[in-house]
Amino acid sequence: MGNGRGRFTGSCPWRSDGLLRSGACWIPRITARRAELDELEEQLAKQLAEVRAERDELAVAERVFERVSEQLANERESAGLGPGQVGGGCAVMLIPHRTPDVEETMLPPDYQRIVAAVRQAAGSVMARQVGEMLGVDVSVRAKLEPLRGRLVRLVDRGWLRKLPDGRFTTRL
Repeated sequence: MGNGRGRFTGSCPWRSDGLLRSGACWIPRITARRAELDELEEQLAKQLAEVRAERDELAVAERVFERVSEQLANERESAGLGPGQVGGGCAVMLIPHRTPDVEETMLPPDYQRIVAAVRQAAGSVMARQVGEMLGVDVSVRAKLEPLRGRLVRLVDRGWLRKLPDGRFTTRL
C-alpha cells in the first residue's frame, strides 16, 4: 500500500510521471472488486434480516412469557398457593410431595383434575385415557406429552403410582 497505488497493485505499466499507460489492466480488477463488495453486501443484508427476525421472535416470546406469568400468578392466587423460589429468583409453581399433612387441594388446579380423573377410573389408566377424560385431543402427540409429563411429576411427588406396564393409578 505504500506504493501510492492503493489496493490496485500489480503489473500494470506505469509511466514515469505516475500516469497509466493503459487502463485495460484495471478494468478486470475494478470489476472483480465490485463483485466482491456486491457479495459482501448480500451476505450482510442476509445477516441483518436474520438478526431482525430473531429480535422479533424474542419480542414475541417475551410477550408470551409475560402473559403466561400473569395467568399463573392469577391461578396461584385463586388457588391460595404461594410461589416457590428457585436459584434465579424466578417464581415457579411447585408440586408438593405427598405427605400426611399436605392436602390434595395444595396441588395446582390442573394437577387436582388429573388426580381426580385417575381416581375416577376403574383401575389403572394410560395417559391417553386420562387425556380423554380431561378432554385433551389425544390424537395429537404434542398435546398428550405435556399430560404424560404431569402424570410422571405426580408419580415422582408421591401422588400417583406408575405400574410397570406404563399405566397410572392412585396411591393407597
